[in-house]
Amino acid sequence: MKEQIKFYGMESFPLELHKVRIVQKLHLVPIERRLAALYEGGFNTFQLKTGDVFLDMLTDSGTNAMSDNQLAAMMQADDAYAGSQSFNRLQQAVKEVLGKKFLLPVHQGRAAENVIAHTFMKKGQVAITNYHFTTFLAHVLDKGGRIEELLCPDALELHSSNPFKGNMDIAKLEASIQRNGPENIAFIRMEASTNLIGGQPFSIANLMDVRRVADRYGILLIMDASLLGENAFLVKQREKEWQENTMADIIKMMTNLTDLVYFSARKLSSSRGGGICTNRKDLYGKMEALIPLFEGFLTYGGMSVREIEAMAVGMYETLDETMISQSPSFIKFLVEELDALGIPMVTPPGVLGAHINAKDFCPHIPQSEYPAGALAAALFLISGIRGMERGTISSVRDEQGVEILADAELLRLAVPRRVFTLSQIKYVIDRLHWLFDNREMIGGLTFTYEPPVLRFFMGKLAPVSDWPEKMMAKFRKDFGHSL
Repeated sequence: MKEQIKFYGMESFPLELHKVRIVQKLHLVPIERRLAALYEGGFNTFQLKTGDVFLDMLTDSGTNAMSDNQLAAMMQADDAYAGSQSFNRLQQAVKEVLGKKFLLPVHQGRAAENVIAHTFMKKGQVAITNYHFTTFLAHVLDKGGRIEELLCPDALELHSSNPFKGNMDIAKLEASIQRNGPENIAFIRMEASTNLIGGQPFSIANLMDVRRVADRYGILLIMDASLLGENAFLVKQREKEWQENTMADIIKMMTNLTDLVYFSARKLSSSRGGGICTNRKDLYGKMEALIPLFEGFLTYGGMSVREIEAMAVGMYETLDETMISQSPSFIKFLVEELDALGIPMVTPPGVLGAHINAKDFCPHIPQSEYPAGALAAALFLISGIRGMERGTISSVRDEQGVEILADAELLRLAVPRRVFTLSQIKYVIDRLHWLFDNREMIGGLTFTYEPPVLRFFMGKLAPVSDWPEKMMAKFRKDFGHSL
């Protein structure tokens, strides 16, 4: 936005450019109930029930607030099994916003990853990426492939001023292709706003460099565009060459540099569903038959047509800078306030949510006892705030069963679009301040049930000591009967 809102007073804060018209009641239950809920859920925040959760900051996936126009569009849905007009409207939106004319609908982002991996990944091949996402990695491994992550050198320097920590290292990219051979590279994947390292964006300049390398070796370039809108917004904010361009210009440039784009609509368009799109008919043809096999007919792809209508409207709303900027501005406020208190944060502020460096928050907890998971449990205990562990619990074991320790131990506090108020964000700051002052009380966790795949979803853990009970007692001492 060229026009910035300035305040007469000294305090600066993000201003909501929307109004609330439908509300949902929240529950802030006593700490004793929160402790019981943790034990019932195996100290895994995915296993908590929303009746015990006050602020749900687990994810932005499917939790963004929908607009009045999206809700209205759902009422005109065409329920036809085949040839639905709703799909035609979505296809037109994808063409106008993402610049891709061929669209394959899927029920969500990981379904797109399954189709792409099934089509283009052969056993023993490599998928090169700036950084992996959990479900993308699972699909590559399931097809007998492996990944190579080629982040820029200081991407894992969590507290820094690098505006584009999602950039791919071009020298490493060249070396990887030379080492593996172009014929053994299934594709190069760029993830917009790399989820697992703090929602950090890549620049258009870097994407152009990746495109040149891909062209030189004849390698397919794909993009996970689930957080494309926010990545484009940060390009406009941080990449000088693009500051005068519109969101539409930036998004089109990013998608035009790639052969194939896939996305989770649960993030990109504040609805539910997903898609794969391309301008190459040969790529479309290779994937087309898999949609009826895995998802549903080609004009609904496993989705409700009502969601398809909402997705089409949401695509256009991605171009609205006042809408797309709301979540990043709240995240920036949250990160900067916590950083000022000395709480170790991932900086610069990214997208999707605020990310706390659990290794530095809990240096006394070894990675083998899952500091990010322990911090997530502790924060829920003392506040009712549900965050998500993005560390070693979200990692995997190697073929010998040895745990692969994560590059970073992060607690993610997701800030979905237009969901939280500023007072709720200030509550998050207050409770994290208390927890940081009492951080030595947080103890580790150990698995009691460990699923073989995507263990962070269904796994159960237990505390290694009675640290949760001691923390509850300290909370009661400091806060009395407060919730």
